[in-house]
Amino acid sequence: MNQGNELRDFLVSRRAAISPESVGLPPSHSTRRVRGLRREEVAILSGVSVDYYVKLEQGRAKNISEQALVAIENALKLDDIERRHLRSLIRPDSVYTPRPPATAPRVRAALLTMIHAIDPVPAVIHGPHLEVLGINYAGSVLLDDFDAMPLADRNMAKWMFLNPRAKRVYLNWDQIAPQMVAILRNAAVPGVRNDTLSSIIGDLMVGSEEFARMWSDYQLFEHTYGVKRFFHEAVGEMKINYETLPLPADRGQTVIVYSADAGSPSEEKLKLLVSWTAQSALTDN
Repeated sequence: MNQGNELRDFLVSRRAAISPESVGLPPSHSTRRVRGLRREEVAILSGVSVDYYVKLEQGRAKNISEQALVAIENALKLDDIERRHLRSLIRPDSVYTPRPPATAPRVRAALLTMIHAIDPVPAVIHGPHLEVLGINYAGSVLLDDFDAMPLADRNMAKWMFLNPRAKRVYLNWDQIAPQMVAILRNAAVPGVRNDTLSSIIGDLMVGSEEFARMWSDYQLFEHTYGVKRFFHEAVGEMKINYETLPLPADRGQTVIVYSADAGSPSEEKLKLLVSWTAQSALTDN
């Protein structure tokens, strides 16, 4: 990826997300050719010259001061993730960003043992680019049988956009899918070649117009915790919490653990679902 283009695309996307009215600018009496803020409006809000901001957006500004950078970040209402990303684009050598692994990620046997030990609590091990490196039985019941898929397909983003089951499983697919795209955006290290990530993005750009559209929005996201609405034909809708547990010793790998609120209908449904499918599997064998 061209770093100058990345900087421009990112800043243009952030400008497009802000309406002039929301930042106290008077309404325009002329037809606006772009969504959101114009470049000169960002310059006014941040207190820099229009020429300076244009140079920044084009990747031509040199030695940008901390004061000017903070002012532009504030004008564009960047959150912490977006500020780190902007700084990694402007000053790639001064901001620590984890480099992609040189080889395909491999999951430790002890981690696989751990997620199987906590069954029937659903758990998944993700690689740095949303690879599904491991999943326990309850996780496969809740999501899908990733172990039965070809290795190249064991990726949450690919499953989300290329497998029709994802839209049945996630009742709030329209909210979750953009997060998957934004996680991949956030995984890119400016100025560093990443063939694995480029291959995943390439497959998704070709295979899904929805992914291509969301990729162009240039959103950034980190998996932390939250609630997702799942559906299974056997029990109906479930509201399931997820917690992301980073693995410091395993570069970019995380464990995602799913649970329902104690005593909730969703907890009862999840227990029933895992128990019922396990009994069914034993009967079939």
